[in-house]
Amino acid sequence: MKQEQVFLCESCGSIMEFDVKSQTLKCPHCGLSIQINHYEEQIIEHPLTIKAKQRMTVEEKETKTIQCQGCGAKLEVEQFDATIECPYCGSHYVIADMQEDGIIPDGVIPFRIDSNKLKEIFRNWIKKRWFAPNALKHLYQRDKYIGVYVPYWTFDAKIHCPYRGRGGRHRVERYRDSKGNEQTRTVIDWYPVTGVMDTFFDDIQVPASNRFQDELLEGIEPFSFQGLKSYSKEYLSGYVAENYSVALEDGHEEAKTEMKIQLENMAYEDILKRYDCADVIQISPRFSKETYKYILVPIYATSYHYKNKTYQVVVNGQNGRIKGEYPKSPVKITAMIIVIMLALLGIYMFSETDSKKEIGNTELNIEQQVVYRKVEVEQTALYTIDKKIENQLGGVVWDYFQDNLQM
Repeated sequence: MKQEQVFLCESCGSIMEFDVKSQTLKCPHCGLSIQINHYEEQIIEHPLTIKAKQRMTVEEKETKTIQCQGCGAKLEVEQFDATIECPYCGSHYVIADMQEDGIIPDGVIPFRIDSNKLKEIFRNWIKKRWFAPNALKHLYQRDKYIGVYVPYWTFDAKIHCPYRGRGGRHRVERYRDSKGNEQTRTVIDWYPVTGVMDTFFDDIQVPASNRFQDELLEGIEPFSFQGLKSYSKEYLSGYVAENYSVALEDGHEEAKTEMKIQLENMAYEDILKRYDCADVIQISPRFSKETYKYILVPIYATSYHYKNKTYQVVVNGQNGRIKGEYPKSPVKITAMIIVIMLALLGIYMFSETDSKKEIGNTELNIEQQVVYRKVEVEQTALYTIDKKIENQLGGVVWDYFQDNLQM
């Protein structure tokens, strides 16, 4: 077996590691930096019509595959690592060598998020987890995150896709209801539709690892391929790299499923260009010029145990997007329910008070209107009597409201 190559500092002899800020190999002791020499030629896309084969023999492989005795995860690590904390199960087992056939990645996306930024990201994330136990909120202080290069398959395909469906147009019609009253309603007139789409899918990303839950990886995808570099083992120095555990054929089927979903959406949008609403009945894609490549993407992972259950949190090492699992505190959930119930009760009581005030004001207004009306009636009656007296007294009138005589 060929001996594993490590990168020793020319100044002090320490093992050099990949530095995120400078994107170089850097000695953690004396600070010496060395530029990484990666190939500038275009990263190869392999024809998918040829069955995936081992592209490098075990003796030529530049990494050592090891297996966690806790959960069975296969990892790529440096030669001198005898123990390591598994990023998937959190175990500190002594990991056994497991040199096996494998393929060298075509490319790698280097880490862009350093440890200081990582702590800030996790601290902000955990602060927003209101229902998390208080003990969890101190996790970021324990430096539990591990940088892992996770394998991904990417797939390209040229697609010719006939489709059929139906397009609908809205129309307003008049009708009479059960009582004989005339009403209006909107109906849809459907028409058969066919069409053809020609498109190209580039770099559909499919995880080649089954160590993470799908929703976790989906929460931090996609990775930008603008940062993709041709593979160089220097990028892995100081990090863990996982070997693929999802077969190429399985990854291809998952990619085709994703492409079909996007094709259905494209057909739906195409019908909507001509109609008010759409319904896609069938798509018949034909795939050609299919290619694939095998790459490594940067992910920070941590796992922790709480009440005999393991939880995972992952961070996109390229852009800092975070997704994680966390336990919910029953005490905090109960307290929140009580607060919500009290708030609703307060709103209800306040609305009831306002309603009573409105009813009281309404009753007062009615009483005032009755009084005013009574006064108006009395004034009208007195005015009528005054007129009669005026006629009888020859113009002398008693003003009952001013208490004097008008002469």
